[in-house]
Amino acid sequence: MNFKKYIIIAAVALLSSPSVYAQDSNTDTNSNTNSSSDSDIKPGGMFIEPMLTYQTGDVNVSYPAPLNDSKEDLKGFGLGLRFGVHVWESLFLGADGRFAKPNYDSSALNGDAASDSYDAGLTLGVQTPLYGIRVWGTYILTGSLNPEEIGGVDVKFNDLKGYRVGAGIYVKSVSINLEYQDATYDSTTIENAGPLSGNLDGIEGRNKSYIVSLSFPVTL
Repeated sequence: MNFKKYIIIAAVALLSSPSVYAQDSNTDTNSNTNSSSDSDIKPGGMFIEPMLTYQTGDVNVSYPAPLNDSKEDLKGFGLGLRFGVHVWESLFLGADGRFAKPNYDSSALNGDAASDSYDAGLTLGVQTPLYGIRVWGTYILTGSLNPEEIGGVDVKFNDLKGYRVGAGIYVKSVSINLEYQDATYDSTTIENAGPLSGNLDGIEGRNKSYIVSLSFPVTL
């Protein structure tokens, strides 16, 4: 993904915009002048944004013999938290962490199991002046996917790296969001599979998913 181009777009968007993060308890509700309204919008500050997520997607994996290549389906709920700073109520930058427990359905292992999944990255986004619409991109720095054992095989995917792009509509105090994720687990550990057990080089799992979420951005 061309992040330089994204940063340029973000900078252009530093114009007047709906104030997602300007929930200022010191606002004078009796004032209706333009100058007073402008003073309520701070040039910057910190925010926190908890979220509820639902992920649906797949992980494509090339296993060594005697296992076959596999397409692993992922579906399930999770939690997330974004924490960072905003500038002029338009540009926001923060750390983004996610934890989920999706169901992992493997074609190669001919079964499914619960799994633990986490990832963490950095997010750069823009609150546009159009109907509360927000857009952002996240660079995923790390992550893992650890399904429970299926048919005597216990595999864990590590070192997730990639990107996630998203858009949301801010209504009242809630943002309704849709994201697309494309990231790769750079290393794999087969924790239990007889002679195949151990850290195996050259096995990568590519995670392509859509994530629907409700998030709640609040100024600190």
